[in-house]
Amino acid sequence: MNVKALFVILFLWLISALGALAQSFAGLGGDAEGFDLPQRGTVFEFPADHGAHPGYRIEWWYLTANLRDAEGTEYGLQWTLFRSALEPLERPGWDSPQLWLAHAAVTTPSAHYVAERRARGGIGQAGVIADPFEAWIDDWVFAGADMAQMSLRASGTDFAYDMALEAQGPLVFHGDRGYSQKSASGRASYYYSQPFFDISGILTLPDGPVQVSGQAWLDREWASQPLGASQVSWDWFSMGFEGGARLMGFTLRDTEGGSYTAATWIERDGTATPFPDGAFSAEPLVQSDVAGRKIPTSWRATLPDKGVDVTVEALNPQAWMETSIPYWEGPVRISGTHRGRGYLEMTGY
Repeated sequence: MNVKALFVILFLWLISALGALAQSFAGLGGDAEGFDLPQRGTVFEFPADHGAHPGYRIEWWYLTANLRDAEGTEYGLQWTLFRSALEPLERPGWDSPQLWLAHAAVTTPSAHYVAERRARGGIGQAGVIADPFEAWIDDWVFAGADMAQMSLRASGTDFAYDMALEAQGPLVFHGDRGYSQKSASGRASYYYSQPFFDISGILTLPDGPVQVSGQAWLDREWASQPLGASQVSWDWFSMGFEGGARLMGFTLRDTEGGSYTAATWIERDGTATPFPDGAFSAEPLVQSDVAGRKIPTSWRATLPDKGVDVTVEALNPQAWMETSIPYWEGPVRISGTHRGRGYLEMTGY
């Protein structure tokens, strides 16, 4: 076989495999035979658990940030690296069953910039090293020592960013000490966050560079079959309140019109209180025309046990991620019983 023919075959194989990656994110309730499953009571080990877990089918390193410039203009930033496995193991070279997908975005009050990268594992193009920590795909990199002092960079056709982050609080574990239940049938993931990053650096936009600073939130999650078979979409909220408290809440929606919710209330010192299904609620208030569909871009979110009853409004309603798996993701403003800023992700619309 000549070199050109071999290249064509490898290219087609890569495209096919990466297509499977996109499908895997759309089917998180699918079959996970042969893969590891989260177990209640597992004790996390660091720095190892900052790294990849190839025995699990899906995993992500998901960072969002609320930023301001010197004039007070608000921005949002996203950097996400996804890993998906065709088999529960890792092999070096082109026959690695580990697939990688990454999204980067910057949101302003009037624009939303998005880029996507894809890679095969095993060839050095993408991966995660636990100690010292480094997550990368091509020249997009999130790295630093023990999740404490980090650097972050990514770029797209119309934007780039180069940021420094410093943790101001501890890691936070969701659910039962990091075992995060996602359905009444008991489907679950391992889930922890670093919601206390200070972040600063340069956004490069079409009008030039902008110096910004603010707060960032990192989510770490891995599983093999986290959703129930009928669960198809979700709305996920991260909120940072004036005074220092934080709140994570999500609603998972199913094909019958039902939902499953969970939340974590986080004190300013990092003390976390998990809340089970039904304690947190999110009700759409306003819908916007976005990418040819109706998207709820204003919500009422409540957690009565903590006196939370807030309105969550998109900074830019047009923050649509036109990626392999399209979804809405963007910064939000929070008002009501608590004031602050945060991020909202919505899928299935």
